[in-house]
Amino acid sequence: MTQPATGHSEQQSGDDAELAEFGYKPELKRTLGSFHTFAAGISYISILTGTFQLFYFGFASGGPAYWWSWPMVFGGQFMVALCFAELAARYPVAGSVYNWAKKVGNPHIGWLAGWMMLLASVVSIAAVALAYQLTLPQISSAFQFIGDGTGQYDVATNAVVLAAVLILFTTLVNAFGVKLMATINTAGVFLELIATVALIVLFAVHIVRGPQVVTQTAGTGHGQSFGYLGAFLVASLASAYVMYGFDTAASLGEESLDPTRGAPRAIIRAIVASFVLGGLILLLALMSVSSLTGKKLSTDGLQYVVLDVLGPTAGKAMLWCVLIAVTVCALAVHTAAIRLAFAMSRDNNLPASSVLGRVSPRFKTPVAPAIVIGVLALAILVVNIRQPQIFTVVTSIGIIMIYVAYLLVTGPMLVARLRGKWQPAGNGKFSLGRWGLPVNILAVLWGGAMTLNLIWPRSAVYNATAPYHWYLRWGAVLFVGVIAGGGFAYYWFVQRHRTGVLAEHAAEAAPSDKPDESDESVALEEVPTS
Repeated sequence: MTQPATGHSEQQSGDDAELAEFGYKPELKRTLGSFHTFAAGISYISILTGTFQLFYFGFASGGPAYWWSWPMVFGGQFMVALCFAELAARYPVAGSVYNWAKKVGNPHIGWLAGWMMLLASVVSIAAVALAYQLTLPQISSAFQFIGDGTGQYDVATNAVVLAAVLILFTTLVNAFGVKLMATINTAGVFLELIATVALIVLFAVHIVRGPQVVTQTAGTGHGQSFGYLGAFLVASLASAYVMYGFDTAASLGEESLDPTRGAPRAIIRAIVASFVLGGLILLLALMSVSSLTGKKLSTDGLQYVVLDVLGPTAGKAMLWCVLIAVTVCALAVHTAAIRLAFAMSRDNNLPASSVLGRVSPRFKTPVAPAIVIGVLALAILVVNIRQPQIFTVVTSIGIIMIYVAYLLVTGPMLVARLRGKWQPAGNGKFSLGRWGLPVNILAVLWGGAMTLNLIWPRSAVYNATAPYHWYLRWGAVLFVGVIAGGGFAYYWFVQRHRTGVLAEHAAEAAPSDKPDESDESVALEEVPTS
């Protein structure tokens, strides 16, 4: 009877081996299996959340032909995902992007990647939560608590109320441990996948036009500086805003069993499944909607298509499934942000790190980051009450920062490859082999090109309706610069002098290597002070 326990103990000891390389001791409880990590990755991407939240923008900006941005974005992000899968096989640790950038680059690059990703994640929680407003009032007008939806700020204010309820829920669930989160998330993803397949089938049996619909531009290129190319680049943001977050599967590496093998598979499966299912939903929606000229396609998006094609009864049932998808998406984003804050805090790389890095002895999860991140997401929501245009800019900035954070991983990884310093995991674990260099080059080129497309100061993206202000149009350039520059200045002049694995998180040293008891922290890595 003792043999299985011994085998499990040996497996867990092997899973913790990578932590020692970072100087960490194992603190989080390993309970997650392969489907749990896959579910975390795919729920962050969230097929139903992203497509339903952004279809209206893509269609309005590029017409039916905007569909081609979906495979385009997948192709670029798949290169990034392959690089991340190789990193996950080598370093399956919490705060994946932060720790990866630190290892393939240096602690300074790692901090900046973590900082950008952390702030972007907080914004993403608020942005995802606002998707409740796009769905619940469509199910029943009873969910429009503020006014009747016709007032100037009725929709924006009601969106904040609904979103606040969701954020409170994700905060509470995450505070009670990863097992509860994983159970809810896995059940939600299972229902989302069933609903997605059902929606694809239902759209397919109601098609009224052929797949050539994706060649129609609906005249969206008129008046654009680059003709339809300009319109398409704007519309492609609808796909770029969806296909990210697959690294979450690796960020749960310290709470997963056999993460060096499971995390890479979860990353790849999550992005491929999202591409196939999401692409089919978008294509069949265009083929089955009764008319392509209705104004509601550019305002209500896929919610309108579902009600138009399936009718009110089946349509509203499907919208409840979308609601579940939004819920588990917000939960996954919140979970990933917590692991990132924990990872940076145990390196003493955030203010109040000793508090944020503390693991609850009862729930075996960092509780303080769950609460702080929830409060910050609620604070960001307040902007949407009277200034929804500013919130749109803030949301776009959040996506840009995620793409920049990804570049801060793939860029240094490419440099390490060119210098012959990158060593992938051995023992048959995931490796790109001779394809590593070309894939990495494509990942960096893609990341740079899409970041430029995202940050480009176009009124169609950042200031589409009155009042028109220069600071809204240039908001992405200005705020990303301030956040990156200001944040790094704080790190360089203040935080980097404190950097080091906090004693309570440090791995046990051999007797001859133990530091003096008066030391408050263990050096993370030699970092120049000037």
